[in-house]
Amino acid sequence: MATETGSLHKLLHKGEVWRGRQAAEQSRHRCLSSGFPQLDALLPGQGWQASQLVELLYSDEGSGELGVLLPLLAELSQQERWVLWVDPPHIPYAPALLDAGVNLDRVQVVRSNSRRDRLWCLEQSLKSGCCSAVLGWLPAGQEKAIRRLQVAAVEGDCRGFLFRHSRCQSQHSAAPCRLLLEPHPEGVTVSALKRRGGWPLPPRLIPVSPVVSQTAEPDAGPARLTLVGTST
Repeated sequence: MATETGSLHKLLHKGEVWRGRQAAEQSRHRCLSSGFPQLDALLPGQGWQASQLVELLYSDEGSGELGVLLPLLAELSQQERWVLWVDPPHIPYAPALLDAGVNLDRVQVVRSNSRRDRLWCLEQSLKSGCCSAVLGWLPAGQEKAIRRLQVAAVEGDCRGFLFRHSRCQSQHSAAPCRLLLEPHPEGVTVSALKRRGGWPLPPRLIPVSPVVSQTAEPDAGPARLTLVGTST
């Protein structure tokens, strides 16, 4: 019996067991609104939950994968902890982040030298307790790593976001929340492939602002989020 109890404790600690209504009600109090009512209605707990890993899956860059996070990043960047970007495909465009209300003094970008270093950095930053959010870009075939990263997010009370290609949607993942993003003329369509503690729901259209490049004309309006630079 002791062994069974210990095993159950480990599963609960890893976040691999859903404990029903009580856990759902507790997590709701630790959620932050996405800034989009349509997306909140899709997310378990009605917002971005604390201590949770979220996979954002998309086929092409600029599908709204960063736009859906901007209100959250703006809110978290007002806190003392860091918002960490690990190996983004391009250099984040600082003026657009400022325009979205993100405090750049709390934003750090990390470049790793290898896939192994990237996973190490993600795991350490998630569980360090120093970050309010960690954003990481991962290729396919990282199922075991994602399990470790979810454990790390719980340990560090951190929100983790993994950006992956949509072809990964058929792969098993320990992330409690998996969202598929598809571009739409009026924003981005979000489908919940996995939402712990909730029933499947129809896709939702999220009115994410269109991306404007760094080379936009002066009269094109205020800058929106874009990523610039060369791939690494």
